[in-house]
Order: sequence, then C-alpha cells, then structure tokens
Amino acid sequence: MDATRGPLHPLAAATLGAAADLAWADPTRRHGPGRRARGLLDTAREVLAGALGVRPDELSVHASAEDALSVGLEGLRHARRRVGERVVASAVERTAVLVRTGDEAPVPVSRSGVVDVAALVAALARPGTAAVVLQTANGEVGTRQPVAAVAAAAREAGVPLLLDATTSLGRDPLPAGAGDVVVADAASFGGPPLGLLGVRSGARWGLPGPRREAEQGRALAAPWVPLVLAAAEAWRQGEAAADEDATSARALVDRLRAAAGAVPDVQVVGDPQDRLPHVVTFSVLYVDGETVVDELARHDLAVGSGSACTSSTLRPSHVLAALGVLTHGNVRVTLPLASVSPHRADDVDRLCALLPDVVAGLRARLGVADL
Repeated sequence: MDATRGPLHPLAAATLGAAADLAWADPTRRHGPGRRARGLLDTAREVLAGALGVRPDELSVHASAEDALSVGLEGLRHARRRVGERVVASAVERTAVLVRTGDEAPVPVSRSGVVDVAALVAALARPGTAAVVLQTANGEVGTRQPVAAVAAAAREAGVPLLLDATTSLGRDPLPAGAGDVVVADAASFGGPPLGLLGVRSGARWGLPGPRREAEQGRALAAPWVPLVLAAAEAWRQGEAAADEDATSARALVDRLRAAAGAVPDVQVVGDPQDRLPHVVTFSVLYVDGETVVDELARHDLAVGSGSACTSSTLRPSHVLAALGVLTHGNVRVTLPLASVSPHRADDVDRLCALLPDVVAGLRARLGVADL
C-alpha cells in the first residue's frame, strides 16, 4: 500500500531505462535522433489518447497532473471570457480547482461525498458561467460522482465540462465520451507522474497570449519522450488486468473498512459501495493522523494523512470538512496495483491486525484510553 501513488510498473521502468538511450532527443528537431524520438512519441500518444477516449491530436502531455488541470481549466475560461468567469465546482474538488473559482461558493456534497446534482444544476443556470469541473471520483474518500447526470446537465445549460480523472484512470472505468476536457495522471495506472490533457474537437478552448510551441499549442516545451513511453507501457500492461485488479482491490478495501470500523471511535468515510476500488479513509478520534502514519511507518506500512487534494499534507482535509465528518486523526490508504505491489494482500492483513493495538497504544499515551 502507499500514501498517494505507487511505484512504476516494472515494465514501464524497464521501458524508461531503454528509452533513455533510444529516445533522448528533442522530438521537435529534424535530425535523425529527433525524428526517431518524434516517431516514438507519436506511437505513445496514440496509446495514451485511447486511454482517455480522445484522438491523438486532442491529447497533450504535461509535467504534472496539476499542470494539465490548470491548463485545461485556463483554456476553457479564456475561450468563454465573453460569457463570464464563473467556474462551478463541487466542494470536494482538488485545491488547484477550488482556488480558481474565486468568490463562487462550491456546490455542496452529501455526507458520503456525492455532489448535490440539483444544486449544481442551479449553479449552472446562473449568468456568467464559464465552465463546470467534476471529478470522476474523489481520491481521498473514493466516492464516485454522478458523471452522466452532470454531463447531461452541462450540455443542457451549454456549459463545457472539465472531467478530472486524475485519481481514477486505470483503476475505474472512464465514462465514455464524457467531458469536453478530460484530465488524468499517468501515475494512477503505474506510470510516471505525467499530466494528460484531452481537449475534444469542437470544445471552445484556447489559451491567452501567443500560441505555445509544443503539445498542440498547450505547452512551452515538448515532454521528455522516455517518460511518455513509460506511461504508454504502463497503460498497455495495466489495461488487460484492470478488471481483475479492481475486483481484488475492492475485496481488500472491504476488509480494511471492516477492520477500521471495528476499532472504537474510528469513523470510516465515503460511500461504502459506489466508490473507487482501491481507496479508503478513516478518522481516529483523539489521535493525530500524522501520529498514526508515523506509528504504522515503523511497521513498514505506508499510509497518508491530511488532504489528498492539496500539496500541503499538514492542512486539515477540506474534503472531510465538506462531508461534515471528523477531520482530525484521518488516515488514507491507497492500494497500489498488484503488478507493482505483489504483496499488497499481506500488507492489508498486517494493517488490519495492527490497527487496533496501534490506536489503543497512541490513545494510552495521551491518557484517553478509557474515554
């Protein structure tokens, strides 16, 4: 298990090493090594475009998922600037999105983390709406969002939808054709942490200022081709095993949810059924989440705490606050793919066995064991 992202798929790592010798050149150059790198980049782009359900010429590769998300949203807002600048987003979206909504109040979610579709539809109807952003599922509590209903509402309102699949791609099926703009993270399926941005033809989208030189006019420089090749190989390897891996991960997370829920004063959050197969978050009353993380690290178990949707792990989780659940003492477990962590079932067994004693011991140190 891991706190956020797992290691590279073994064959992706091997591809990265081999490609460093074969595809090191700038793919925009016309010399022999550059042309070779360009050909390999085009091949990898076809694979990754298929992963997002877009055409190769609709896909661009970026240094990070956050960069892809920022560029995708900036392009929608700039293209619709004559309509307005309002961005509609749920209260559990990534911080990179919420900071761009300005004074616009986020759309509330249920206690399990599902966006209030009626409230979102009302927000779409207000004048000056440039775009709506929705995660396919929340990376912190795992709850899936009603993508089809929101996509239909956005079409009805004439508002473009940016679909954030940075947590789910490769771990959960991507709704076909949803989103005028789709953003993903290659790290979610065992690749390097590269941002993937798909802008469908016909979408009103454009960046301010002079056209950028690389990646369909969306990036200042071309990506390093070996990283893109590694991402494509990770997708190839994971695609065939995705259903089997998800079934296995779901069963393991069910065990984790049950084990955590059996510990006194521990609250397991997120939808218990309609969720990502590999994510679970729970909150431990009376104990800091970072303290639980540190104690489990002593047993070689890597888990996370704080918000998964912001780079600052010390900030209270805005996701849990939006759900109206306990924000103190939260612990997040993200199961890596079985292909990169063949012993993940054993790790889950150890975590389930250790958790009651770890929590009891930490509470005893604080003198709250009998509360």
